[in-house]
Amino acid sequence: MRIAELSTPELRHAQPDAQSDPFTSQIESLIKQFETIPITHPSPELSQLASDLRRCLSQLAERAPFPNSLKLHLWKLSYRLWNSCVDHSNASSIRSSSSSSSEDQANLRHIAADMLSLAGSATGVPSPEVKTAFFYYKTGIIWHSLKSFDLASNCFEKATEIISKVDVGTVKDAGQRKLLLDLQIARSRTAWEVSDKILAVTLLNRSKCLLFGSSDHYIALASQYLAFGKSILETNKGSEAHCFKEALKLMNDALDLCEKAFSTARMRQETVNLKGLKSKILRFIAAVHLQMEEYENVIKCVRILRESEGGGDSHPSLPVLAMKAWLGLGRHDEAEKELRGMVVNKGIPEGVWVSAVEAYFQSAGTAGAQTAKGVFLGLLGRCHVSAAAAVTVVHRVIGGNSGSGCDLDGSRVRAKVVAELVSDDRVVALFSGNATAKERNAMHALLWNCAAGHFQLKDYETSAEMFEKSMLFLPCDIEDRVVRAKGFRVLCLCHLGLSQLDRAEEYINEAEKLEPNIASAFLKFKVYLQKNDHNAAINQIQAMTTCPGFAPDFLLLSAHEAVACHVLPVAVASLSNLLNFYVMGKSTATSEVIILRTLITILSKDMGNEPEVLKFIKHANDRASEMGIDCYFGKDEIAARELKWFAVTSWNFGTSAGKMKNYVLCAEFLRLASNFYSLLADVQGEEHSLMLCKSLIFTVCAMIALENERKAFLIEIEVKQALELLERAGKILKSLSTRMQLNDDKDAALEPDFNFIYTYSAYDIHGRMNDLRSQQILVKNFVSSKACTPNYLLQIGLAASQGPRPNPEVAFFALSQCLSQLVSSVSPDYHNVSLIVRKLIAITSIYKGDTDDDAVHDLYKQAYRIMIGLKEGEYPTEEGKWLVTTAWNRAAIPICIGQIDVAKKWMKVGIELAGLVPGTETYRACMEDFIRGFDNKFSQHKDGTMVIAHPSWLISHALSLEFVSVTKCWE
Repeated sequence: MRIAELSTPELRHAQPDAQSDPFTSQIESLIKQFETIPITHPSPELSQLASDLRRCLSQLAERAPFPNSLKLHLWKLSYRLWNSCVDHSNASSIRSSSSSSSEDQANLRHIAADMLSLAGSATGVPSPEVKTAFFYYKTGIIWHSLKSFDLASNCFEKATEIISKVDVGTVKDAGQRKLLLDLQIARSRTAWEVSDKILAVTLLNRSKCLLFGSSDHYIALASQYLAFGKSILETNKGSEAHCFKEALKLMNDALDLCEKAFSTARMRQETVNLKGLKSKILRFIAAVHLQMEEYENVIKCVRILRESEGGGDSHPSLPVLAMKAWLGLGRHDEAEKELRGMVVNKGIPEGVWVSAVEAYFQSAGTAGAQTAKGVFLGLLGRCHVSAAAAVTVVHRVIGGNSGSGCDLDGSRVRAKVVAELVSDDRVVALFSGNATAKERNAMHALLWNCAAGHFQLKDYETSAEMFEKSMLFLPCDIEDRVVRAKGFRVLCLCHLGLSQLDRAEEYINEAEKLEPNIASAFLKFKVYLQKNDHNAAINQIQAMTTCPGFAPDFLLLSAHEAVACHVLPVAVASLSNLLNFYVMGKSTATSEVIILRTLITILSKDMGNEPEVLKFIKHANDRASEMGIDCYFGKDEIAARELKWFAVTSWNFGTSAGKMKNYVLCAEFLRLASNFYSLLADVQGEEHSLMLCKSLIFTVCAMIALENERKAFLIEIEVKQALELLERAGKILKSLSTRMQLNDDKDAALEPDFNFIYTYSAYDIHGRMNDLRSQQILVKNFVSSKACTPNYLLQIGLAASQGPRPNPEVAFFALSQCLSQLVSSVSPDYHNVSLIVRKLIAITSIYKGDTDDDAVHDLYKQAYRIMIGLKEGEYPTEEGKWLVTTAWNRAAIPICIGQIDVAKKWMKVGIELAGLVPGTETYRACMEDFIRGFDNKFSQHKDGTMVIAHPSWLISHALSLEFVSVTKCWE
């Protein structure tokens, strides 16, 4: 605002001394320079100009006091400078100049005010103090707007100091009176900005004496009280309760001023303005009481506003304040009336009633869901409602954590209300068109998230309903095919959870039509799985491998699903397909070894799957040979752990098959076990040598048992394979024995059964190769080992003495050693002793009898020595009778051929043995009679030869003894 130049004679006719003053001349020259600057262009020279003017003014101040003519001249120059600043300020506001330019102009205005202050009162200038204070007031206002609060405060304080010299009672001009009040309010506002709230409020309180009975003055001061109160609420520094109290006090002061101002109103418009301000103040007071939870006071404020003169206040915030207060008091019926009353109030903006619905629902919770829905649908019928408002209401009704909290029943009710709300045709129509694409996506996301929350809680019924409603907000265009397909897939999952398999299949078929991919194919597999259609599930596994987006991990996931449903054939089919990808070189997140272990474990659950297990264990063995241990099983401890698992599994299946007498599988499993234990020994040293040795030996045992079962001899190549296995086992056994001897660990001897099995199997295989020497070495080594026992030797001896490939020398050696050990034991088993004696006599008689009769005789004598001193029945009686009979009958042939001494020798053995066998006394007497008769009836020739009796006589006498016949004794 430009200020007209003073119209005084003194100012129009400046005196020569004022004109000739060098400082005023320089100041005038600088002002002229400023006046000549174009106002349409920004000037970077203002800062220097202000500095020069400030310097000249300081130099001039040193010459005070001034004559009146100079004072008038300074007043004129000040006005010229001020008016130029106004012109430049107006131009700057049009071209939006920088803040630095605004500060320069504020500096120039400040200089103009200081110039008036320096000039002081001049004759001919009316109310110089008021005019000077006005300059400072306006300059302070500008500094305040630039947030230079120190300079603003300086200007206001300077103006206050100048105006304080004026008697307020003498001021009659309305503009000057308003200046006095505005100056005090401006100073208070600046103090508030620098956080000197006490001074700010004090200055406002002082301003009450400057109202001069004008309603405008009251409104200005009351508005400032209200502004301070609002500022406290906005900043909210310090404790909340304290802030509310301060704000409430200031607003009450503002309300008091309004009440007093009504008596000063002269015109209708003034009354209207006061009522508007009062209503505003009361609304803020009600809001503060609401924050302080003083709900009764809120209701009082609202009642006052509604019952005020002129029809009452109908501001949109009043129903919201009243509703929140009623909610705070727990009177939901009253709150619901306020909320429903807003439906018929067309003047309430959308944002207000949406906020009211949110507040009501937040307090009423699930119980208010139906009310919220009813209010929203009621609003649809009487005014325009935006899609954004619908999103807001749905978001509030659903709740931020719907479906994820503990109140599942409450969240179900909310979801039900939302489902009814969003399925209304009017609501769906709000989201039609491209203009509401953002809101449509937001609504879809809200409903989708709500459905997902219920799905996580396995509330599949509610989840399915919400997923269906979310699809109402998806356009049926090509771009949204993917999203719609995703919706159909999750609906399939929901109905799978509800065991509604037919509906689940319908949804997944729709999803495949929209977007055929691996996710849809996998869900279809789940449907077949739960419908127990195993063939379809297996076929779907094959179909999955050709789907877009397929990865081998889906086959692993399918296997997990099949195991969870206890459908093991489908799991096996899935994992078997997965193995093909490893063979083709396609890597997955899970190693091939883990897949094989899983597959074998699944197959192990049912009997009869041993051939399949064997196939996959062979697969692991072949792949390890092809790729190497490190590449296939891993390194170090990982490889050792995997190898041990496969070795132990092969061993367990092999031994189990052996117990079931399935020697084909037994041999195969044990051969694989030996391979894995061999690899394991390479990784971890000799720790697993014993199990490797056992696997090798038992593999050969299974091959031999298989031969006996199928009654077909091992072919030559099988015999060579068995021999190779046993040679490896023999080397390991030798190494183990040596290590145990070096460690001098007597308790660490190999298991006796195991050592015997090796010897027995190796003896059998070497016999097939007709390697008699190796058989002898094996048996001799076994006899010298700690594992040797009489029972083991007896079995070896019996095996060597009979069967298709007998070895008399080994049989005689083994049985002799066995007999020695039995006889030398503390409590010999005479049943076995008698058996061994019979076998030794038989072997010697058959293989050496013609050339070494003494050897057979020694065996009978040894039997005699064994039987001496035994208790009756300790040595088997039948065996004793057999010895007696066979020894006596051996005399028959020598008698026939005239070997009387040999015959007597055998008859003597028979009589001696008969004396030790109980129950043969009569027979022994007959035998003795026979010998006496034999000596009397036969005489010798001079040359010592004996006259041979007729053989029939000897045989008849021998048979008269009624002993067991020779033929039966040899059986």
